[in-house]
Amino acid sequence: MKHLFPRSALMLLLLLGAMAAHADDARVYFQSLADGASVTSPVHAQFGVDGMTVAPAGSTDPNTGHFHVIIDAPAVAAGEVIPFDAQHLHYGKGQTEADIPLPPGEHTLTLQFADGAHRAYGGSLDQTIHVTVR
Repeated sequence: MKHLFPRSALMLLLLLGAMAAHADDARVYFQSLADGASVTSPVHAQFGVDGMTVAPAGSTDPNTGHFHVIIDAPAVAAGEVIPFDAQHLHYGKGQTEADIPLPPGEHTLTLQFADGAHRAYGGSLDQTIHVTVR
């Protein structure tokens, strides 16, 4: 009997479904910064994740990823590659904290978790906060 769906495509769908289901239970958060905080530059940020494992960029292990901080821009949609520019900071070595230089004023910081190829997980794996730099 001829298969209507190639086996490799079925495996990919199952993998993506499992990843999406797990991502719904996971979350990222700023450990050391609260929404509305008044801070000085550089802003020291500690990153946290529950339900996933931090791994360097390039890792293909399931349920792993690394952090990105997006400055004054929205989160990247699930499945999209996070750009590499001055607004999208990559912590691809598996870093869990950073000092982020910011000019005085109000800013949004979005912490976003992405897979080894920098594809955003989306959902609860991003968190946006607002800070004021004095």
